[in-house]
Amino acid sequence: MIDREHAGILPDKPHTALRDANGGLFYEEMFTRDGFSGGFTYFYHRYPITPHREVSSTHRGYAPPVADERAMSPLKRRLYLSDKIPQGGQLFERRFPILFSRDLTILLARPTETDEAYFANGDGDELWFVQEGSARLESPCGWLDVRTGDYVWVPRSMIHRWHVLSKSMRLLCFEAHGGVHIPEQFRNPLGQFKLDAPFTHRDFVRPTGPISTPERIQDGPRELYVKKHGRYTHYVLEHPPMDVVGWDGFVYPWAFHIEKYQAKTGLIHLPPTIHTTFAGKGFVVCSFVPRVTDTHPEAIPCPYPHSSVDCDEVILYLRGNFTSRRGVGPGALSLHPAGIAHGPHPGAYEASIGSKRTDELAVMVDTYLPLQPTSQAANIEEPGYHSSWAG
Repeated sequence: MIDREHAGILPDKPHTALRDANGGLFYEEMFTRDGFSGGFTYFYHRYPITPHREVSSTHRGYAPPVADERAMSPLKRRLYLSDKIPQGGQLFERRFPILFSRDLTILLARPTETDEAYFANGDGDELWFVQEGSARLESPCGWLDVRTGDYVWVPRSMIHRWHVLSKSMRLLCFEAHGGVHIPEQFRNPLGQFKLDAPFTHRDFVRPTGPISTPERIQDGPRELYVKKHGRYTHYVLEHPPMDVVGWDGFVYPWAFHIEKYQAKTGLIHLPPTIHTTFAGKGFVVCSFVPRVTDTHPEAIPCPYPHSSVDCDEVILYLRGNFTSRRGVGPGALSLHPAGIAHGPHPGAYEASIGSKRTDELAVMVDTYLPLQPTSQAANIEEPGYHSSWAG
């Protein structure tokens, strides 16, 4: 959640009657987090939100993650190629879990079609990263245009659908079971981003809308798929869900382009925590963007070999010359599990001395619970990655 936004028509005070020009009553919805103690948004609907024509269990949706025991032993560094994920279909059902824990599921997707139904993920917030392509996210808050390089946040249980605008899309998703938030160290007591935060409020793109107006209600699909506890329920809705004529609050989808991240540089190499962008229960997401490297005359800019004994590390490589790795290109996804040391490939550490800047672009997630690879991960794994550190 970034800050308060509002759009459309609103009553002067919450929980009071809002009427159209003919005296018709609009229906208020409270969309709350953490019970009634966290962030919330008011939505004002033309119709009541509670009626359903049909309710049924369904198997339509993406498969829950299942650990592949063969991919968990022996313990070694692994590399996955995201472009080997099957292309096609709609995003709400064609996403592939690659790694997971109780706190987080990491998924890949390559959709080609606009969602024909609405979707709401009751199992967690979704933080997407658009590797390639463009789309429009439709939600009760309005339209959100997204493009290559955007992080896109979809709050838990918010009804939405993706409109695919490009022939090719590649996306990475963090399904965060305990939510996603802006790290507290970036905010002052008022909730404003601090002057030394790695981004500003202006860097976040908000939805434009709402889609409906009192005179014209947006009519879309009447089907809704809700995911909860890894199971799916299919609803046929009595009224169009995009009948919102006004909203006000802190909970709404947003987009943040990775290259708006303000990178820091030190006298000597600083730890990966300086790249922290978002956080959630049991994990942090970091953004590696082009920047000037360390300024000490004897600095070694290449990341140091390290044993981070409490965290698994996953990096999606996007662009640039990845000086610490060889044989790693855009779209590669590395897993370096806790328990074994990792770091630059042989020769990279020494070769980085004297460099003045880096043009690397990558997304990293560190998790405190160990990540388990799935069978889908085994299908896209690049063999021999672990042994690439030998000599």
